[in-house]
Amino acid sequence: MTEMWERFSFYGIKAILLPYMVAKLAEGGLGWENSKAGPIFGLFAGSAYLVGLAGGWIADNILGARNSVYVGGLFISAGNVMLALGSEPLLYTGLTLIALGTGLLKTNVSTMVGALYSAKDPRRDAGFSIFYMGINLGATLSPIVVSYLSLWFGWKMGFWASAIAMILGLVQYRWSSSKLGTAGLKLTRPKDQGKATAVEPFTRSEWLRLGAIAVFFLFSATFWAAFEQSSTTLNLFASDMSRTDLFGIAIPPTILQSANAFFIIALAPVLSALWLKLGDRQPSSPVKFALGLAGASAGFWVAAYAASLTSGGRVSLAWLLLVYLFHSLGELCLSPVGLSMTTKLAPARIAGLMMGVWFASIAAGNYIAGFIAGSFKADATTLVPLFGWVATVTLAASIILLLLTPFVKKLMGEVK
Repeated sequence: MTEMWERFSFYGIKAILLPYMVAKLAEGGLGWENSKAGPIFGLFAGSAYLVGLAGGWIADNILGARNSVYVGGLFISAGNVMLALGSEPLLYTGLTLIALGTGLLKTNVSTMVGALYSAKDPRRDAGFSIFYMGINLGATLSPIVVSYLSLWFGWKMGFWASAIAMILGLVQYRWSSSKLGTAGLKLTRPKDQGKATAVEPFTRSEWLRLGAIAVFFLFSATFWAAFEQSSTTLNLFASDMSRTDLFGIAIPPTILQSANAFFIIALAPVLSALWLKLGDRQPSSPVKFALGLAGASAGFWVAAYAASLTSGGRVSLAWLLLVYLFHSLGELCLSPVGLSMTTKLAPARIAGLMMGVWFASIAAGNYIAGFIAGSFKADATTLVPLFGWVATVTLAASIILLLLTPFVKKLMGEVK
């Protein structure tokens, strides 16, 4: 529930931030060019995940997981309020606070989920899939609510909705946290845990598992560089090159930002049940990652074809729904598994830091997606090769990872 409210806030901002920055001044926007707005958006979205490295360390060594989540929520709430106030200087300050708060909250709430299961518990991947479904409930509702509020009452009201959501999340977190168990979750750093723990040497098997995390990092970053274009190039494609109706119903194009999360909610129980049914026969983590990359590739082949049709005018938003369906299937194969795998592979004494490394791969993807958006032009001659290039790179990465699977499994040792 805590993560649901935080994701409501975050995805509400992501749905309208780039359109707000490029909207004309007469429309209440900032009037920026794509070349300026895209990189700033990517810097914000990437930093929100990159700060997770520091957030994990702070939880491991100073605040503990629970307190880190609460402090992060306070930062996010304050940042959202600054966005809602609507001045350009406060925009930068607000985005900075949200990035810092997300780094504290998101890394450590995921670590708390991992602490509920032993390393060999077969329910771990299924548990993270359920957690992931909760995340996407917030991500489904927020673009719908925020898009209509922005359409009816102006951009600021959309940002206010995100602010209120995070405040509600904090209230719920404080109310319910006392009812949860504390196993494996430090409230504060023990006084006797300090430099001795920090420099404690890793065993050979731990170094090998860290090597596996490094391999997964590279392929995860590749996936997210494609996937995170949902709120950059694909969002602009919806606004500038697609008809503003879906199956005959007029809608704000930014509502499609909820499509991915909707598909996750619908399909997460299916894949969770599939992994449980297969048990020891389910694909290994590297193979699931490769399937995720293949899903991202399939989505961008569809996007490239849809872009080729725009020479005759705007196209149906249904094309983007198909793109997001493939991306959602890919995400379900990769992201919950990545969260689960990181908690299994990471040495317990740096679990928070390693979860930050996982989110750093998402940060890298967001940076790349934002800079790609800076070159967005609403014409087929630009977008067809761009989307085709993304599809080719992710397909190649999927094949390479499949070939590397035996090597990666040796690095993982007994972890499956």
